[in-house]
Amino acid sequence: MAEPEIAKPDADELIRKLHERPQLPVAEWLRAPAHMHYKAFRMINPPVQRPASRDEFRSLLEAFKVSADMMAIHETFGYGVKVEETGDRLILIWQAHTEYYSYQTWHIPSNHAGEVTFGPMTFPQYRSPITPLGAEVCRLDLLLMIKPLPASEALRPQLPGPVMYGSRILDEETTLVTSFTPDEHGRERYWVSVGSGRSSSSHLQDIVDAIVRIETYYHLLLMQKPLFSAAIDQAYKFEQVHLKQREIISEHIGHADSLALQRWLNGLTQDWLKTTRLSSKLHFELSASVPYDKIVHRTLASLDERTLPLYRPLSEYVLSGITGVAEGNQQLLKRMDTLRSGFEGTISIIRARVDLMLQSQNLTLLISVDKTTKSQAILQYTVEGLSVIVIAYYLSGLMAYIFKGLHEMGWLRNADIAAALFVPLSLGLALGITIFGRKLLHKKFSGDSTPAASEKPQA
Repeated sequence: MAEPEIAKPDADELIRKLHERPQLPVAEWLRAPAHMHYKAFRMINPPVQRPASRDEFRSLLEAFKVSADMMAIHETFGYGVKVEETGDRLILIWQAHTEYYSYQTWHIPSNHAGEVTFGPMTFPQYRSPITPLGAEVCRLDLLLMIKPLPASEALRPQLPGPVMYGSRILDEETTLVTSFTPDEHGRERYWVSVGSGRSSSSHLQDIVDAIVRIETYYHLLLMQKPLFSAAIDQAYKFEQVHLKQREIISEHIGHADSLALQRWLNGLTQDWLKTTRLSSKLHFELSASVPYDKIVHRTLASLDERTLPLYRPLSEYVLSGITGVAEGNQQLLKRMDTLRSGFEGTISIIRARVDLMLQSQNLTLLISVDKTTKSQAILQYTVEGLSVIVIAYYLSGLMAYIFKGLHEMGWLRNADIAAALFVPLSLGLALGITIFGRKLLHKKFSGDSTPAASEKPQA
């Protein structure tokens, strides 16, 4: 069956895609104060849902009646800008990644000094007609402000949760505070003060990209905990079953019969198949945990986080939640591989035992066949000897009639003496006929098999 050909992109097109940065125009439209909502969804079937999410974003832009010159939709990135008569600006950004896709919704009010607050978007006639494709990863609610960070007493009512975390990031003017606790809408709230000198340019995009990257990959790592816990229990059960089976097999394999070996082989094969299925699923779900963990650590390092008085550092909360998660996932994958190898090793031992039994049976059969062949050879020689006697007997009988006829005709003086003298000659003739017939048959059969064996392929 022919394998499907993989389409090879044109070299120029590939280079263009590697160097294009479609996000850059968006950064030029951003400024503070601004209110931003973020949603990320983990795709169950990325090859199918990735283009479906792109179509969903296109329909979202159509619902907001975004003009063609204010939108762009690429293979994994798209944006649209809607400007109201009041000057309020709505920016919609869609981005598809390997495992998830995300939406950023920015509301930038017309008045630079205008207030923005947490909660639903206040853009005129705003609605969010988004149908999630996959499991929700996280929701964020960000306020990007020019004014300095308010006192913790003023922020306390706006950030739900028992503890607030805050740090200075990127420079001395930029501060960030959050509680990592979802509000009544399921969104985690972030208050970001960027400083009056950094209210525009790509600085805002850098801050937001870092926050959403940390939150998304942090949640992607933690979303696998239920699967990890269930797999740990299942692996423990498989290990106990295999340990017990191995002990029983080790004690009884020396004198086990074919039925016992077949029963063990069937049971171990079923357990090996279950382990292989679970291992394949875990490799698919957990293999990305190491790069995700590195993304979180490197993004935290890129923030150049510094202590903010009265607040705990952001990294304290983030790292406390994911420390050891990636290592634990990798250890589980190694554990499953070891367990699968253990089942394969035990199955190989039983198969070797079965092969030994088959070889022993074959050897016994060959010995029996050898004895039978020897018996047949002895019987054949005996029959051939009797055949010589029978042929000589019939030849002597026939010649006795001839000798009697010659005696009656007067051509032979004594028929009995002639018949007696012919007996040794008849034995010699019978023996010669038997030997000649044997050689003739041997030559015939060896002549039929020799050409077929010595036939050479022609060029």
